[in-house]
Amino acid sequence: MRFRAAIDGATGEMYLPVEERGRQLLEEPLLNKGTAFTPRERDVLQLRGLLPPHTSTMEEQLQRVEEAFHAKDTDLERAIYMAALHDRNETLFFRFILENLEETVPIIYTPVVAEACRHWSRIHREPRGIYLTPDDRGSIARVLRTAGNLAARVIVVTDNERILGIGDQGVGGMGIPIGKLALYTAAAGIHPSLTVPISLDVGTTNQELLDDPLYLGWRGKRLRGEAYDTLIEEFVLAVKEVFPNALLQWEDFANVTSFHNLETYRDVVPSFNDDIEGTAATVVGGLLAGMRITGGTLSEQTYVIVGAGSAGTGIYDRLVATMVDEGLTEEAARARVMVTDSHGLLFEGRSAPMDARKKRMAAAKDTVRAHGFKGKEVAHDALVEQVKPSVLIGVCGKASTFTEPMIRAMTEAHAKPFVLPLSNPTSKAEAVPADILSWSGGRAIIATGSPFPDVTYEGAVHRIGQANNVFVFPGIGLGCVVSNARKVTPGMFNAATRALAAAVEDETLKTGSLYPPISRVREISHLVARAVANQAIAEGVAREIVDVENDIGQMMWRPVYLPYRPA
Repeated sequence: MRFRAAIDGATGEMYLPVEERGRQLLEEPLLNKGTAFTPRERDVLQLRGLLPPHTSTMEEQLQRVEEAFHAKDTDLERAIYMAALHDRNETLFFRFILENLEETVPIIYTPVVAEACRHWSRIHREPRGIYLTPDDRGSIARVLRTAGNLAARVIVVTDNERILGIGDQGVGGMGIPIGKLALYTAAAGIHPSLTVPISLDVGTTNQELLDDPLYLGWRGKRLRGEAYDTLIEEFVLAVKEVFPNALLQWEDFANVTSFHNLETYRDVVPSFNDDIEGTAATVVGGLLAGMRITGGTLSEQTYVIVGAGSAGTGIYDRLVATMVDEGLTEEAARARVMVTDSHGLLFEGRSAPMDARKKRMAAAKDTVRAHGFKGKEVAHDALVEQVKPSVLIGVCGKASTFTEPMIRAMTEAHAKPFVLPLSNPTSKAEAVPADILSWSGGRAIIATGSPFPDVTYEGAVHRIGQANNVFVFPGIGLGCVVSNARKVTPGMFNAATRALAAAVEDETLKTGSLYPPISRVREISHLVARAVANQAIAEGVAREIVDVENDIGQMMWRPVYLPYRPA
């Protein structure tokens, strides 16, 4: 409510009533305009003399930001500069992002956020978000109430254990919730005052961090077992109490906790896991769009997923659900998807152990025998070379996993095979697009997890689409907020998947890209939010029956300076 605009009944002017005065106003990043405060605002808000005399337009400020941004020598320095702008003037920060999406999104999120997380304790400037540790046990609700905005609608939380492809970063994992929520605002227009990033700093297994005298995190070995589970339970119940209208997004938890937390609490608070469900919707949405290039349906494809973690499991489940929607039985759909882990193919009776989740994805013995495999293990490269899938998806976090023989085998069997090396950051990609195009004779359709430049092969330019979750999760959040959904359902992710696929234009597909340009992210978020909100209403999980289109338009904040008046 503090940041809600008012309208002057006499003049019709929209303005923002503010209580802050003087330096207090300049130190509130959600209100600070810097040199853009007008002479009248400087008078009535006690700013006279605290700023240089010239009143800047936002355009002038943006030019100043752009020059400073490009003056930095490295991407990490640009990330530090953007964080400082975020902490100083949020309106300008988000306006600069929106006008420079292709340049800034990789800086504020993947791939550069990985480096920011790695160096968090050494580049830390201003606190942002809420840090919870085992020392807060018994008082988490009080901490949330004191440190958070009680009107929050979207929370992103991590326990820092599996940050992108670089592992346990301890307290440095806070860069992920901050970056994700910046994308919620930039892409879906959710006002930053309605977002809360949270780090559950439950210790770390990263000894290098524990040995670093400048490490800012809770110094202890990572909590496991009952001690961890009871802390998570207290946290979730505190969120339900303190932020009763908030959506909770689980982010970058390890496999051992991500599935358990999601399934245990998804009916307690409206919540989802972007690594599992958001990635899956993004990937399958792109493949659905890709069917317009090759013809056919997802039910006619064969799939190999290299990586059986959060992303691989989510993609498997979403592919199966989509093929069932297309008319296959669940058994037939599962038979079309093969998944590998570090020991090779998941299949019934293999020698390497499998937990219940992996057993659910394991190929049947008959399927394995039908492909000519014998023995107790099947390596991922042998699997691809023998099965020759039409779709190869990499989410294993290991560079150079996709080899030339694998891609050539796929190309022998399919005119346009789909090859998706999705691991982040860029250094972890299973293969680089230039190599894939070379090995496939320019025929592969490629999408990556991190941004890659266009590739020219034999005179033809191939646009490399990025399977960026930003096309899905902000719209999911906006749709949930608008409908005030009490639960995030598989049907809502199905709606998001199909909304993304429908939004990919034919001209984009002709360039070889399965995904829209990032410049369309606000439009895509609007379409996804509409589909998700309508699905929530249709399934009866919306707590409010709303005018979806109108409410989405009202909710999507645009970063512009409103006139200020004393409250």
